[in-house]
Amino acid sequence: MVFYFLQGGAFMWPILAAGVIGLVFSIERLYYLLKGNIKVETFTNDVTSTLKDSGIKAAIAHCDEAQGPVRNIFMAALERVGLGASEAEKAMEARGAIEMANLEKNMSWLTFFISTAPMLGFLGTVVGMINAFDDIKAANDISPAVVAGGISVALLTTAFGLIIAVILQLLQNIALNIIEGHVLDMETSSGALVESFTDLERDGNLKA
Repeated sequence: MVFYFLQGGAFMWPILAAGVIGLVFSIERLYYLLKGNIKVETFTNDVTSTLKDSGIKAAIAHCDEAQGPVRNIFMAALERVGLGASEAEKAMEARGAIEMANLEKNMSWLTFFISTAPMLGFLGTVVGMINAFDDIKAANDISPAVVAGGISVALLTTAFGLIIAVILQLLQNIALNIIEGHVLDMETSSGALVESFTDLERDGNLKA
């Protein structure tokens, strides 16, 4: 692999840089998305039960033990629920928008490097083909021996760029799938918590 990389010429280095930087963004995203992963259904049931049985402060204390976007949304709502269920719902919606932005952070950079790596590869191939035709002109000979080496080197940049793009695309799809799961969890859990707020407020049991 190192031999082929060195044979590819100068364009292999920016392609490698795109791959390394893209990989760093991928690892960062996956680490963030998987950090503090919780069983959302269990967490939601525990918080709503604690809120019903022990009050707002106990529910907040329970949230302090968890991590993740659902926990952050719950905290925002619980800190405002003393002002009423409607205020808690507004706080939840505002925090939800922030959590969505956090989940999708740097994903545009991943898309950039996924598209840039093969384009650099194609550019390297075009430059290599130009050099190959220059060799033909200089040798005044179109025999395969004259052009085969140049064309082979030129195609290496395309191959390398496509390999980088495929790897980054796979990692991006994994991240997007996790993000979709978080979004679904946030929507489902938020609905359950708002329902609990409404029920407790209606019954006059929304206590600190």
